[in-house]
Amino acid sequence: MSKATLVIMAAGIGSRFGGGIKQLAPVGPNGEIIMDYSIYDAIEAGFDKVVFVIRKDIEKDFREVIGNRIEKYIDVAYAYQEVEDIPEKYREKFSGRTKPWGTGQAILCCKNVVDSPFLVINADDYYGKEAYREAYRYLTEKKNTDSIEICMVGFVLKNTLSENGGVTRGLCQVDDNGMLTRIVETQNIEKGDDSKAIIKGDSGDRIIDADSPVSMNMWGMSPEFFTILDSGFEEFLAKTEEGNLKAEYLLPTLIGQLLQEGRLKVKVLKSRDQWFGVTYKEDKEAVVRSVNRLVEEGLYPLKLYADK
Repeated sequence: MSKATLVIMAAGIGSRFGGGIKQLAPVGPNGEIIMDYSIYDAIEAGFDKVVFVIRKDIEKDFREVIGNRIEKYIDVAYAYQEVEDIPEKYREKFSGRTKPWGTGQAILCCKNVVDSPFLVINADDYYGKEAYREAYRYLTEKKNTDSIEICMVGFVLKNTLSENGGVTRGLCQVDDNGMLTRIVETQNIEKGDDSKAIIKGDSGDRIIDADSPVSMNMWGMSPEFFTILDSGFEEFLAKTEEGNLKAEYLLPTLIGQLLQEGRLKVKVLKSRDQWFGVTYKEDKEAVVRSVNRLVEEGLYPLKLYADK
């Protein structure tokens, strides 16, 4: 079986890890958190390694809550995303910075522990089994070409909306060959009637197709992409004004720029599975219900990993 790595971005988790953090609230019948299901699905699809991107200050608690337990089923490595993990010449420029630099930096932190094609996900999102199967197939069967190509698992917008308020989604334009042509980060998207969704705006509402493809920050790429991330981060730090302590080096923004410049191709894989996560605290009940339903339907065993 071909090698592929799952990279889980978890550095945004608070230092009170496991003590009321919304992303780490138990959602399964035996106290499982969303990450448990993500890793279970990845193993089932064929992934043989997981890399947790965390901050050093939560490492001890992180290992106790999930890391040590998961090591029994899959090879585990850690990468550390820290605010000071930038080229030395920029440290004084951003000396007051207190939070890490976003998803682009998170992935870049993995360059010394990832040596196979890899899939990037958020720690607090449930993506469904189909997404991992499609991504694994792409990552392990992709042929080497002269052009740089990565993949994105696209979801159906209506399968990602919350009952409890507006959400931000990357609305995607995809050509007839299944290649991404544009991605637009769009805020305040709410459920509408039938097959419609509503973008709430100060100047009025806009109706869009609820079947539109969206990005949920699930990207697949090869280790060669680290070189692009590295040079992109250097460029980002150079351009960011001194004193701007909240600017983030975001993967979707970088990919959008590379697409516009014709320096990158992005294959859009399709998943029709229901995505869910805890955007609002009220979402937790819906997530628990969804997980229980999946267990009742037999998609997951009552005791996760019992059959591994």
